[in-house]
Amino acid sequence: MAEVLITGAAGTLGTALWKGLGGIHSLRGIDRAPGRNKDIRRADTRRLRRIESAFRGVDVVVDLAANTDMSARWSDISKQNLPATMAALEAARRQGVRRYVFASSNHVTGMYERDHPYSAIVAGAYEGLDPAAIPRLGSLVPIRPDGPYAIGKAVGEAVARYYADVFGLSAICLRIGTVNRLDRPTQPRHFATFLSHADLVHLVDCAVGAPGDFRFGTYYGVSDNTWRFWDIEDARQAIGYSPKDNAESFRETETHAPG
Repeated sequence: MAEVLITGAAGTLGTALWKGLGGIHSLRGIDRAPGRNKDIRRADTRRLRRIESAFRGVDVVVDLAANTDMSARWSDISKQNLPATMAALEAARRQGVRRYVFASSNHVTGMYERDHPYSAIVAGAYEGLDPAAIPRLGSLVPIRPDGPYAIGKAVGEAVARYYADVFGLSAICLRIGTVNRLDRPTQPRHFATFLSHADLVHLVDCAVGAPGDFRFGTYYGVSDNTWRFWDIEDARQAIGYSPKDNAESFRETETHAPG
């Protein structure tokens, strides 16, 4: 059992992780708006002096703190997301945290979805496509962010690598797929990109429990969907991630709600 601090603990990801990891690890949480969870401390995650004490005695930080609005402007990202990421990394360094787990985003490579066959898959146009023959995108392909939010996450990955290389902080960046409160696909794209709450919890638990000498890695977080186009074999080998869910189980009850 590790002492785990979750930043941004009151959001969609944080709520799923709080529920799923609570019986596995000892949890702390901070959030700018903690909501009804009395165990989550209110703190401006952009302010190092406001959050540093929460990192004291922590083994692993799971950093979720971010404005997740895909339409956010760069001015918003530079004032909110980047300062929060930098503050979490510096607090972790100062307090001797052994591992930093960064909630990055699949949108870091989102522009590939404009290219065939990915463009067809996200539109749900599968005719003529074989899911077993899809060239899957691994974490080593060049980044192609699809907006300011994604650019901010790409910068966060780079800064995490810097802290791993220069300060020896073990860092794992997870390019999270589609997670929503309904825990189900709600658009055609989601049948490729869906990450169930159960698989999210498993993924983060794998990152928390990775070998002690693990230095740095970047991995996609997606369920074992038939139409997924992100490669997770490196995550299987490096940290033991083995997702169980498949978005196809929801195919007959597909809806088209926003999300």
